[in-house]
Amino acid sequence: MESFEFLLIIALILLSTKAFGLISQKVNMPQVVGALIAGLVLGPSVLGWVNETDFVVKSAEIGVIVLMFLAGLETDIEELKKTGLASFVIAIIGVIFPLVFGALLYAFYFDINVYDHVEMLKAVFIGTVLTATSVSITVETLREMGKLKGRMGTAILGAAILDDIIGIIVLTIVSGMTASNVNPLYVVIKIVAFFVFVAAVAIVKRYFAPNIERQDHKRRASIYALVFCLILSYVSEKYFGIADITGAYFAGIILCNMGIKEYIGNRLTILSYLFFSPIFFASIGIKTNIEGVTASMLIFTLALLAVAILTKILGCGLGAKLCKFDNKEALSIGIGMVSRGEVALIVAQKGSQVGLIKSDLFPPIVIVVIVTTLLTPILLEVVLGGNKNKTHLQKKR
Repeated sequence: MESFEFLLIIALILLSTKAFGLISQKVNMPQVVGALIAGLVLGPSVLGWVNETDFVVKSAEIGVIVLMFLAGLETDIEELKKTGLASFVIAIIGVIFPLVFGALLYAFYFDINVYDHVEMLKAVFIGTVLTATSVSITVETLREMGKLKGRMGTAILGAAILDDIIGIIVLTIVSGMTASNVNPLYVVIKIVAFFVFVAAVAIVKRYFAPNIERQDHKRRASIYALVFCLILSYVSEKYFGIADITGAYFAGIILCNMGIKEYIGNRLTILSYLFFSPIFFASIGIKTNIEGVTASMLIFTLALLAVAILTKILGCGLGAKLCKFDNKEALSIGIGMVSRGEVALIVAQKGSQVGLIKSDLFPPIVIVVIVTTLLTPILLEVVLGGNKNKTHLQKKR
């Protein structure tokens, strides 16, 4: 007999993520925190009502693809042009520090064999997870302080955009080298070929841009955009060995400078918000089993949290100092880049799929995401001062 249990699973996930998301919002936390907690409650850690099934896994994969497409679509190319070199320097150093020290922490703590190809990739992948930045909290905090439009706020925004792009490239390189007998040169060639392909697609898009723009505010436009996203995701994974989320992200970037992007973004946000995103974020919680957390893993969690915070403050702060920001501005920029969010979870999910992150490492990663998200506005308040009644973007949902 055909099972219809998946319908109940959908209902539980959607209802619980919304309920916990609203509770999170009430206590000045982003709704993604509530969605993660909902997954923890539903999963084996607490109630055990929902387990990872093929349906949940594939729905979560679609969810993350749409999320990355929307992230690319919301990329502000003009913002990058304004901040220019400063944002680039801040982003580069802000990626190198957590990447290196995150990998070193994993390597030394778990005493891995540095000559083991796979173990070294696992260490590097932990560092890759820490490179992610989510500045939605920072943006609202700076806006309420009246400092978002200044040089410091603009630098943070530009660096965050570049930070995600660089992080996706690092993810692409690391995940492409998962096979123990892989030829690094072959991986590099495939990555270069992928970016040549993306550039070619972007050039072709320019010739069709007038026809595409005429589809503005027509429902078919969002369908075409989603088809484009899914095809580029498939092609990147199938023919270039590049993560599908990378293809989705660059699909969004290709369309990000078009006037039609707002309509597409609004339509696909509804699709993502109503169905796929809750399943993705809940799936992270479902995958995270805190019952098996040992004292040793708890110590690693605290160490990982310290590395996550300090490497962004020091790395991005150093980049800001090199670009002639004063000490207070440099510290504020470093703190503003501390918050991890959905991008870190997306990278961790991809690491799990390619076998580079074990299930027992999900609790530390989830804790890092939650704590850095909560800590960022508090630290900004301490450094910059100001009167804030709320510390995150309140959206009517």
